[in-house]
Amino acid sequence: MKKIFLVSLLFPIFLFAQVEGEIKVPYVDFPMKDGKGVYSTRGKCNMCHSFGYVINQGKQSRAFWLEKTVKMIKTFNAPIAEADIEVVVNYLYENYGSNDEHNNSVEVP
Repeated sequence: MKKIFLVSLLFPIFLFAQVEGEIKVPYVDFPMKDGKGVYSTRGKCNMCHSFGYVINQGKQSRAFWLEKTVKMIKTFNAPIAEADIEVVVNYLYENYGSNDEHNNSVEVP
């Protein structure tokens, strides 16, 4: 019990540690494929996260991209107007989609 108490007292010391010199955070560029809706999608998605998040999802169905887009709006308050949902979903599917022939037509909620 004494050890835990002692460690909890000493831990905040690390929060005030000083680093001499300059710290450089590497920049990683995640370029977006050109296509219809690229500018609208870039403006809306990159406001909150890098496009690497999208690329890391892998090739997915249109239903998947719609679900993710709606989730970003409802859960994270993404600034995507209802009229723009279809533009974003179409761009994501056409450029990062699985090209699944079934489940290709999905209605925007």
